[in-house]
Amino acid sequence: MSKIHNDLANCIRFLSIDAVQKANSGHPGMPMGMADVATVLFRYFLKFNPQNPNWINRDRFVLSAGHGSMLLYSLLYLTGYKSISLNSIKKFRQLNSICAGHPEYHPKTGIETTTGPLGQGIANAVGFAIAEEVLKKKLGKNLINHKTYVLAGDGCLMEGISHEAMSLAGHLKLKNLVMLFDNNNISIDGPTSLAVSDNFKKRFESYGWDYILVDGHNENQIYRALKRVQNAKKPTVISCKTKIGYGSPNKSGKSSSHGSPLGLDEIKLVRKVLKWEYKPFEVPNKLLKEWRAIGSKGQLIEKKWNKLIKKQSKKLNLIKNNNNFKNILNSEKKLAIKEPKSLATRKCSELTLSALTNSNNNLIGGSADLAGSNNTKTKKHKIITPGNFEGNYIHYGVREHAMSGIMNGIALHSNFIPYGGTFLIFSDYCKPSIRLSALMQQRVIYVMTHDSIGLGEDGPTHQPIEQLSGLRSIPNLNVFRPADRIETIECWEHALKSTKTPSVLSLTRQNLDPIRKKYSSNNKCSLGAYEVHRTNKKIKLTIFASGSEVNLAIEASHKLAKDKIYSKVISVPCMELFDKQSKTYKNIILNETKNKISIEAGSSDCWKKYVGENGKNFGINEYGKSAPFKEIYKYFGLTKENITNKSKNLIKI
Repeated sequence: MSKIHNDLANCIRFLSIDAVQKANSGHPGMPMGMADVATVLFRYFLKFNPQNPNWINRDRFVLSAGHGSMLLYSLLYLTGYKSISLNSIKKFRQLNSICAGHPEYHPKTGIETTTGPLGQGIANAVGFAIAEEVLKKKLGKNLINHKTYVLAGDGCLMEGISHEAMSLAGHLKLKNLVMLFDNNNISIDGPTSLAVSDNFKKRFESYGWDYILVDGHNENQIYRALKRVQNAKKPTVISCKTKIGYGSPNKSGKSSSHGSPLGLDEIKLVRKVLKWEYKPFEVPNKLLKEWRAIGSKGQLIEKKWNKLIKKQSKKLNLIKNNNNFKNILNSEKKLAIKEPKSLATRKCSELTLSALTNSNNNLIGGSADLAGSNNTKTKKHKIITPGNFEGNYIHYGVREHAMSGIMNGIALHSNFIPYGGTFLIFSDYCKPSIRLSALMQQRVIYVMTHDSIGLGEDGPTHQPIEQLSGLRSIPNLNVFRPADRIETIECWEHALKSTKTPSVLSLTRQNLDPIRKKYSSNNKCSLGAYEVHRTNKKIKLTIFASGSEVNLAIEASHKLAKDKIYSKVISVPCMELFDKQSKTYKNIILNETKNKISIEAGSSDCWKKYVGENGKNFGINEYGKSAPFKEIYKYFGLTKENITNKSKNLIKI
């Protein structure tokens, strides 16, 4: 290897070593081991411009092995990103430092995605690669022609999400996707042989990936492999045989360099072995200049690209956020009022999507092998197929976790708005990725149908009980449960305009009667909760309900009125939005009566904040049953007769 290569790689190694030591926390081993690979990638192949980190035609570099975050921060600092200063690196893992323990997405910084939960970055990278192919089809390969590189470790590849995501990537023939596998055979517990005996070559080839094995410390082998993938016909894994903690006499190749600082004595020895004669955090000026020159190459590349895009100015609009939803959705609301029908909200969602798909360029839909049940695919969708990315709909297969992680990548890539469907019960499979959508403030829309015991005969394994409460506990996530077609349209509208908040649309299998009879251009669901029905000016009871139970609440309200017990019904399509309303508005909704009940066919815990200690929650706090849905509702006391009888008792008390 050339001396200049060694010196450049050692800049990464020692910034990482010193930052972890100063923080007394972190993972030095991976940056030390993968420094050679990263140096060759950034020096010769990666297309990027630190002066414009959001240039749309840049290559994406995703660090799936997020514990090795100092590798990324070192590269960003060395190549000249303004987001990462030397002072930032000195504050690694400290409060409010951009150099967090695991990479945290920030726009315009070079940190492309939040990683940490292993394998998530692999799924994100598949999403980036899909988005690139779709955008390339729209704008042309002379304007969009970048690659996605994902650095993954042994742990990433043990996680199930890696199997799901890589399988789909191979199926779709994502030739613009390259995995750099840090194949060091070490995890926290020790050698990976404790738990893994996979034949990686056969595994990856069975997915439809190319596999290249290189010495991860041999500059020439790394270069030749990366040169080869520039003209790949399918996704490629470059398996880089590396030594974790490279250069450490006592900890190289051992788990002791994985998740702990090397220690001052060992660092002295590493400096001696690698002939690094500089103080902690010191990067000699000649090497910093060399790194900055690597970073500056992208300015000229982008300058040439800008000339191309100006010649095709019409295509600029496809890059910009050109989504005009409001007029389309208002027309749908008028149609719903004009033609009232009893419909499942999953069907209402399909009708909404049909209108949106007809006139919007940026929606990319999909489903985890449940398109016909989730109603996420309309007649107007075009399917994305292997090697053909002209469409706007992805068949994800039975891969809920990968679907969610891939959608995060699609959302991060540019202005695409991804949505994907599965059953609400399987939100448990999606949860890690949903949480990251919320953490990264990404507009990802999760369409989750069969949202209660209303799905009937499939029984308790498929009937969500605690899922709504669990999702509602996630910060910066809007969980919508619409009660009819109008509410479904409004929930879609709010989800689409929420550019920094992901959404879950919880939709029914069973038909629901319309609850809104008059057209309004106002989006009442954006209030989170609103009065939908009242039986008298003066009332004694407030009934809260969501989704399929709003109809039941209205029926109970009518029945109570016959006994001169008057009430109002509050539809609560989104608790998160209601909780953000003004104190005045919340008082109007919550404090008109002392008697309050809630109705929702799921866990009742999250309703107690509205009905209070003396209120009554009609819900389900045990597992469901396998039977026709009306029988199950009766079994659990979710009938107008039971609700009215117990409400009378509440009022008497």
